[in-house]
Amino acid sequence: MSELEEYHQSLMADIRREADASGILMVEAFFDRMTERLTEAGELEVADRAYFENTDGGQKIRIDGYAGDPRDCEGILGLIVCDFVDSDEVRTFAKSDVPPILNPLIRFLKKARSEEFRDSLNEVSPAFQVSDLIITTWSQVTKVKLILVSNRQYTSRDDAVKLAEVGDVPVTWSVWDLARFERFDRSGQAREDMVIDFAQDFGGALPALKASQAGAALESYLMIVPGMQLAAIYDRWGARLLEANVRSFLQARAKTNKGIQKTIRDEPELFFPYNNGLSATADAVTCVQTAEGLTIAAISNLQIVNGAQTTGTIHSGLKSAKEQLPKVFVQMKLTVVPAERSEGIVPKISEFANTQNKVNAADFFSNHPFHVRMEQFSRNVIFTAREGERHDSKWFYERSRGQFINARGRLTLAQQKKFDLEFPKTQLFSKTDLAKYEFSATGHPHVVSRGAQKNFAEFAKDIGEAWAKSDAKYDELWYRRLIAKAVIFRRLETEVPKQPWYEGGYRANIVTYAMAKVFHDATDEKQVLDLDAVWRRQSVTDALSDALILAAAEAHEVITHPPHGVRNMSEWAKQQACWNGLKSRKLDYDDDFDGCLVLIDEDRRRKGDEKKKNKQDDGINAQNEVVTLGAGFWSKVQEWGRHKKLLSPEDLRILRLCSSLGRVPPNEIASKHALKVLGRMRDQGFDGG
Repeated sequence: MSELEEYHQSLMADIRREADASGILMVEAFFDRMTERLTEAGELEVADRAYFENTDGGQKIRIDGYAGDPRDCEGILGLIVCDFVDSDEVRTFAKSDVPPILNPLIRFLKKARSEEFRDSLNEVSPAFQVSDLIITTWSQVTKVKLILVSNRQYTSRDDAVKLAEVGDVPVTWSVWDLARFERFDRSGQAREDMVIDFAQDFGGALPALKASQAGAALESYLMIVPGMQLAAIYDRWGARLLEANVRSFLQARAKTNKGIQKTIRDEPELFFPYNNGLSATADAVTCVQTAEGLTIAAISNLQIVNGAQTTGTIHSGLKSAKEQLPKVFVQMKLTVVPAERSEGIVPKISEFANTQNKVNAADFFSNHPFHVRMEQFSRNVIFTAREGERHDSKWFYERSRGQFINARGRLTLAQQKKFDLEFPKTQLFSKTDLAKYEFSATGHPHVVSRGAQKNFAEFAKDIGEAWAKSDAKYDELWYRRLIAKAVIFRRLETEVPKQPWYEGGYRANIVTYAMAKVFHDATDEKQVLDLDAVWRRQSVTDALSDALILAAAEAHEVITHPPHGVRNMSEWAKQQACWNGLKSRKLDYDDDFDGCLVLIDEDRRRKGDEKKKNKQDDGINAQNEVVTLGAGFWSKVQEWGRHKKLLSPEDLRILRLCSSLGRVPPNEIASKHALKVLGRMRDQGFDGG
């Protein structure tokens, strides 16, 4: 069986399981699962399900989802259509098969611009919601992006193909097929290499100055990029150019936009001296030596790590200041970073290039200590088997895409069976899942409703600030309680579609709002929700389930009945006012809901016990490490530190103890001190040998 066939088999099993557990259609489960990948990959900022299918004059009209308000997405209107086939075998389709799938979506787009079509629909219909949004925002739409999502394998090679314009707005389409999703789930890479051929496609090679010596660890170049070329490149590839950019990741809207626009419009020849330029990375460059000097003819996988606002604003000039763009030039510092080093190098370049925005870039990448710690907990913390199950298990935290599928793929068949018992696929969760669970529990359902990436960006800022103050709270108990939140969230996901009041749509919004409501109502000066009881059982009691469903019904009522003048329910759910509306409502929970709570004092006692345990464990681990390193090693540390005059009398006393290890090792306090001294020595250049 090929890797693609194995992936397809696993995907179909997951979708069938989700559909059976929740009582939803398989295509809906497929949409939810795969659009998570679209937002994570930067193809779309958010994806809301909005299924509608009908006929018009014998021709089919269809839409499965849309990508939020174009005004929040740089004027891009994203529309999604699903091609889902319930098959145990991998099916294929070619470019000739695309029009019958895509044309119904194009027809919907054209019809949706008409008030007559909109007004013929029920106001609660998802099609009405999307049509009203398109009519309201059309004057600000700069591009329409049609996404075809399929569980079949596409045998052609097209990405961001341009169609005829609708009105004066360009329309592109792209395909996310089974193979593309498989690549993304294994490695986080969903596309073929993005090769920008300046010489052939964008007006000619660019003069460059090499800014690194022969044999340097990384090649660097300085370039001057014409505004028209940069705008054309961004017009073709869009957010793909910004995937490693911190500000783009944060969805930041810098205040310099209007200033940049004004300069382009009024003083384009002064753009170069006024603007700081771009910092960028690439996998590779193609250099050509000419009579005039060095030029760069092509760049592979260009990433603009600083200058998202500059790039986006220059691109907007295609529409607002096209005559001025030929006078605009921007400098670019380009560093060539091999793919195998990108995870370690690119975040640092992005961090240092963005210091003026006071952004700690490391907070937003998978190698931040928070994610590493969560990963360590997930590989070690065992949860008791649920009632009726035989095996204890763990939850697998995937801090970077592909960890789970690759860890399993390296094993023999027998080892895979053991792995599946230890890490059930249903207990796999990602960074965006973690943020969703945590922000639902802490009262940010309106932020969760804005989509996985926007929610994660806000969550990461909070974690980054809290971690910088103290990382002590993120201990094993915090992790176990996080898993309790995951159990609660997932229980709601399966229960909401089964309720008699559920009419389809807005499930994701209802789930996060209901969870936030229960946590909010359970918390006062005396008590909180007993999360420890949930992670111990790995399940939700009937009493807690009843409370969650009661809150879900009320969340459904608030979300689907927005205030006068607000028509789009998905957009309404993204507003603080929507959360305020649900938060203020009084719910009559059953008396047995009290059994789901724990007194604040007891909750604090448990946290205190965990802190004591952590201190004890830290001391024991320190002793073990001191002994493992050995007396000879500590003698070298002592000798090196004394020679460099870096040791205090207390440091010397502790290091002498470690250098003469007998039957009794240094106590926990001394061992911790020794490791701190070692860390200090290494910072000063001690190499351990």
